[in-house]
Amino acid sequence: MRYSVLGPTLVHAPDGTDVAVGGPRVRALLTALVLRAGRPVPVRELVDEVWYGDEPPADAVAALQALVGRLRRALGRERVVSAEGGYRLDARPEDVDLHRFERLAAEGTAALAAGDAGRAAALLDEALGLWRGPALADLP
Repeated sequence: MRYSVLGPTLVHAPDGTDVAVGGPRVRALLTALVLRAGRPVPVRELVDEVWYGDEPPADAVAALQALVGRLRRALGRERVVSAEGGYRLDARPEDVDLHRFERLAAEGTAALAAGDAGRAAALLDEALGLWRGPALADLP
C-alpha cells in the first residue's frame, strides 16, 4: 500500500487503485498513523489528534477503537496493529509520499550542490509532483 498526505489523505492499493477509507475522523486517524509509519502511536496522542479542537467523546478510548475497526476494514486488519498502548500502521516510511518527498528533495539538493543540474531538476520535479494540495489536509 502507498499513502499520500501531501493533500487530502489517500491510500493506494498495490495495483494503483484508490482505497476508500471513510469519513473525516477515520482519515484523521489514518493521517496520524501515516505520519509515524511503522512506529506505535499512544492512544492518548491519537485521541488528541483525531479530535483536535473538539471535545473528545466521553469514552474516547472506545470511540478510537471503533475508528480503528473501520480503518482495519478498509485497509485490512494486518495493516493497523495494536502495539505498546496504542496502534501502529504496518508501513515503511518510503510507502508515504511525505517521506519520499523529503528524500527526493534532499537528493535533488545534493545533486545541485554537486553541479548536476539535470539530475537535480528531475529529482526536484518528481518531489514537487507528489503534492496535491495542502499537506495533512485531513487532520483537524
